[in-house]
Amino acid sequence: MDQLKRMAVFAEVVAAGSLTAAARRLGMTPSAVSQHLRQLEGALGLALLHRSTRKLTLTEAGARYIEGCTAMVAAARAAEQALERHRDEPEGELRIAAPIGFGGLLARALAPLRRHPRLTLQLLLDDALVDLIDARVDIALRAGSLPDSSLVARRLGSMGTQMCAAPAYLAERGWPGTPQDLAQHDWLGARPFGTATQSLVLHSDAGETATVQVNSRAQASQVTALHALCVEGWGIGVVVSEDDRRALADGRLVPVLPGWQLPDLPVYAVTPRRGEQPAKVRHALALLAAHFDLLPGPAAG
Repeated sequence: MDQLKRMAVFAEVVAAGSLTAAARRLGMTPSAVSQHLRQLEGALGLALLHRSTRKLTLTEAGARYIEGCTAMVAAARAAEQALERHRDEPEGELRIAAPIGFGGLLARALAPLRRHPRLTLQLLLDDALVDLIDARVDIALRAGSLPDSSLVARRLGSMGTQMCAAPAYLAERGWPGTPQDLAQHDWLGARPFGTATQSLVLHSDAGETATVQVNSRAQASQVTALHALCVEGWGIGVVVSEDDRRALADGRLVPVLPGWQLPDLPVYAVTPRRGEQPAKVRHALALLAAHFDLLPGPAAG
């Protein structure tokens, strides 16, 4: 490493034209610069410069050597500038993992990143959890409670929920009038798989709380499948995706017990490492946090 520093000093001396000018640029004393040159020449066993009281000129060996030294310094500066851009300007590949229902949200929230031409975006949309390290994920969005882990989690906000069902299902099975009536209905999306019964804790607009056990008629690992099951009348589900909200808007789904709600789902941004993040991650996290700040309450998504 000392040899590389001496090579850089030699390149600076040649570029500056004198030891004094090079010392000024490097923040060193002229005697320290001269010592580095002597050590470099001693290590090489060749004189690199002709020194006189008026000027410095390259020896034949110096003329051959300076090209490599200059290239080394230029490469080091280019590497430093690349890291500065990485730190200060979003660039490279930004990999974000999220549940399938978050695709539209991510497209809107991250829209300002289009202004950075050196940045590319990869969205890994899957309701199953991915390994952030193996998949080289920069940010993962996760809803609900988080398992204990070494990952770094930042709460972005929450998503309101609403129970819903297809009109055809309710016409056949009847409308639940109280939370306890849900126990006589088919439920969609209970987890973990293999657990037929799920306990729901509901809160009313009047501040009441009710707990009811519901039975799963169908389960699915993806919200798109749960949405399709709900629209086709398999049972009562929970609005968690934009597809659900569109179906509510056009009447393919209708609210169930609108005066009662399940707890909001907290949404977290999870990153695999602590400490300083590159600009692409910092910018994305700021945009996501700002987006959730603007979301309305119960129907957010």
